[in-house]
Amino acid sequence: MLDFAKFTKYSKPGPRYTSYPTALEFSEIFTYDKYINILEAQDSSRPLSLYFHLPFCKEACYFCGCNVVFTSKEDKMLRYIDYLKRELKILSSHLDCNRDVIQMHFGGGTPTYFSAEQLKEIIAEIKSYFPNFVADAEVSCEIDPRHINEDQMKAMSEAGFNRVSFGLQDFNEKVQKAVHRIQPYDISKDAMDLARKYNMISVNVDLIYGLPFQTLETFKETLKQSLTLNPDRFAVFNYAHVPWLKKTMRKIDETTLPEADEKLQIMQYTIDYLTENGYKMIGMDHFAKPEDDLFKAIEKGELHRNFQGYTTRGGADLIGIGLTSIGEGVSHYAQNFKDMASYEEAIDAGELPFERGVLLNDDDMIRQFVIMELMSNFKLDIRRFEKLFNVNFKEYFADAIEALKPFIEDELVTISDDSIECSQTGTLLIRNISMPFDAYMKKHVSSTKAFSKTV
Repeated sequence: MLDFAKFTKYSKPGPRYTSYPTALEFSEIFTYDKYINILEAQDSSRPLSLYFHLPFCKEACYFCGCNVVFTSKEDKMLRYIDYLKRELKILSSHLDCNRDVIQMHFGGGTPTYFSAEQLKEIIAEIKSYFPNFVADAEVSCEIDPRHINEDQMKAMSEAGFNRVSFGLQDFNEKVQKAVHRIQPYDISKDAMDLARKYNMISVNVDLIYGLPFQTLETFKETLKQSLTLNPDRFAVFNYAHVPWLKKTMRKIDETTLPEADEKLQIMQYTIDYLTENGYKMIGMDHFAKPEDDLFKAIEKGELHRNFQGYTTRGGADLIGIGLTSIGEGVSHYAQNFKDMASYEEAIDAGELPFERGVLLNDDDMIRQFVIMELMSNFKLDIRRFEKLFNVNFKEYFADAIEALKPFIEDELVTISDDSIECSQTGTLLIRNISMPFDAYMKKHVSSTKAFSKTV
């Protein structure tokens, strides 16, 4: 068990490393022309992963850190579909869309805020431009159980969707009221049953710890109820309280948030409880059944991480489509405009709605490899790294190894000539363990508002 007094000292702001460099390093220095040149020069033998951002929600959940547009107006949603179609047309003039598609994800917002007919229209348009979805493509959607019906689930199933993630967050009524998301257990169960009926091969649930009024005891009950739904995967996220970035978070009374030691106890209990009930911890904050693809990938050390989270589908170019979407290639990240007016203006001008990004240099790619290996697999094969990059690991990262000494003394990580490996407790602090390898952290170290806290 954790010595909570010892480990709460590691609670400090730090990145989640869905990318490296992080989004804080994205800028207009990476220009539109550079981005277009990269798209047009991409290796056609590399497969594609497609991300579509469907940003609309009916109302705010106060904990949400996503880029969301709140509306109840049908015309806004129809207008967005029109602009998505136009964006796809422009994209097709710069990208070889005949490449194999091995992954597609609908994120939000609430993708199923769109009706079944609207979803069919969006999917048909996508497949008219991208005809080559491989037979075992991973096609997934994030779903709010309060906004899903049988027609929508049927439409997605018929279109080849095979994975869904349901946002449960917490079943405690007091917590739900505090975060403005009333979602009784029966609503979530009905949604899960629909997914099973329409043959989703992976049905996942998302929980959040660190929300107002949560305690270890209340979260135990949420876990117990969630387990009765028998999900294939759990994602159990640490709530990122960033009210300076997200106005709706200012509605949360900070005095009701659990302290770091309580959050660590919740996470430790979650690991123990889900492990006892047949799940395996996968990467940071994910759990899966032993027969799951993610479990098989981590056993082989082949788990990958991108803006959709953990995936077994490495080696693909990620194309972000829609408002605020982020794409990723071998040596770049690219992000679309975050505000609707700028997004529409770019498309009206016949351009992709690209706003900013970053072109990776050699040092970025070296550090990206190390950080993503640690974040995904909790270990790094030093010999493999040295072979790939032709550098001496311990010389190149002498400062990082020095910075990790307290973690070694606390038995959170071990470093040998051949590898870096985290202990089970170290996996809870993997963001902290990865940070010494981040060349950009020095300029953010004095800022308390650059990142959420790691614990």
